[in-house]
Amino acid sequence: MQLLSDRILNMATSATLAMAAKARELRTEGKDIIGLSLGEPDFHIPDFIKDAAIQAINENYNSYSPVDGYVELKQAIITKFKRDNNLTYTPAQIVVSTGAKQSLANIAAVMTNKGDEVILPCPYWVSYADLIKLNDGIPVEVPTTIATDFKMTPAQLEAAITPKTKMIWFSSPCNPSGSIYSKDELRALADVLVKYPNVYVVSDEIYEHINYVGKHASMAQFEDMYDRTITVNGVSKAFAMTGWRIGYIGAPEKIARACNKMQGQITSGANCIAQRATITALNEPPSRVQYMIDEFKVRRDLILGLLSDIEGFKTNTPEGAFYVFPNISYFYGKTIKGMTINNASDFSMFLLEKALVATVDGESFGNPDCIRISYAASQEQIIEAIKRIKDAVS
Repeated sequence: MQLLSDRILNMATSATLAMAAKARELRTEGKDIIGLSLGEPDFHIPDFIKDAAIQAINENYNSYSPVDGYVELKQAIITKFKRDNNLTYTPAQIVVSTGAKQSLANIAAVMTNKGDEVILPCPYWVSYADLIKLNDGIPVEVPTTIATDFKMTPAQLEAAITPKTKMIWFSSPCNPSGSIYSKDELRALADVLVKYPNVYVVSDEIYEHINYVGKHASMAQFEDMYDRTITVNGVSKAFAMTGWRIGYIGAPEKIARACNKMQGQITSGANCIAQRATITALNEPPSRVQYMIDEFKVRRDLILGLLSDIEGFKTNTPEGAFYVFPNISYFYGKTIKGMTINNASDFSMFLLEKALVATVDGESFGNPDCIRISYAASQEQIIEAIKRIKDAVS
C-alpha cells in the first residue's frame, strides 16, 4: 500500500520557498548569499501596530477567536474596503483567515469541482495552479509577454472561456510582474465576463497599496461584477506583517459562508493577537505606511537602471509590488562558467551558484522565459547583487 497520497505526491513544492531554503542551506556552508527570492518587505512593523498587539496581550486576549474573525476586525475590514476601494460589504461577507494564502485555499476548496477550469493569466503567483489542481480543477494558462506588460487582453480572456470555465484568478498589482490593471482595463475584461454569468472572479489585491501609478482599481467596483467577485487581501505586504498571517476576503455571502464552514474544519480562527493588531492597522489611513512605498519606488528605479546595463536582460517598468520580471531567454543555449543554460530554472540556479544571488525562475509563475527578482532588500544589497549578476554573465 502506498504511504503518501497521490494528492501530495502530485503537488509541486512552492518555488519561492524552495529557493529560500536552498539559499539558507548555502549560507550554513559559509557562502554570502544575497536573497532576492522572497516576497517579504524588509521593514519593521510600524510601532502603532506593535503597540496594539502588546495592548491585546495585556488585555488577556488568549481564547479561541471566532472562525471568521472578530466582529471588530470585520468592521475594520468593511471600513477599509469602503474607504480605499468604494466597496460595500456586510459582516456576513467577510472571512478572516491565517494569511491570504489560506483565503485562496478556502476559495479553491469550496468552489472547485472535478474538471472545473480556472483561467490564470500568466505570469501568476506560484501557488494558484497547485491550489486549483489540489481540488481537482484544471488551470488554464493564458500567456502574456513583456510587450503587453504581462497583462491579459479581453480577446485572450474570451478565447480561454469554455463551458467548463468556473473562475478566473489574477493579482493586481501582480506577483511576479508588478503589473497593474487600470480601471479601464478591468472594465474591458468585465465586458467580456458579463456575457458569461457563471464565471466568477478571484481578485488578489494583497499588493494594493504598493502602487506607483495612482489609485488602485478593484473588479468588484463594477455593479455587474460585484456579485461574482471574491476580493482577497491582507496585511502581509503593505504593513510588513508577513509572519502575523492575517488575510481576508470580501465575497458574495454564500461563498463567504462556505469559506467559514471550510475553515472551521481546518484551522478555525486566526491568531487572536494578530487580529487585534490588524484592527488598528486597517483603521489607520494608508498614508501611515507611505514611507515604505516611497522607498520601494526608489529601489525599483535603482534596480531597473542597474539591470539595463546588463546585456541579455530585457525589462519593462513594473507599476506596483516589489518585483522585476526580466526576460532572460537571451542566455538560453549558452554555456557560462561551465554551466549550460537551457531554461529559466537553469539560469536561476546559475545565479545562485555563480553569483551567490537567490532569485526565482519564471517557469513556476507560468512564464518560462523570465526570472523574478525581488527588490524588497536594502539599496546596498541591490547594488551588490546586480554587480554580482553582471560579473557572472559577462
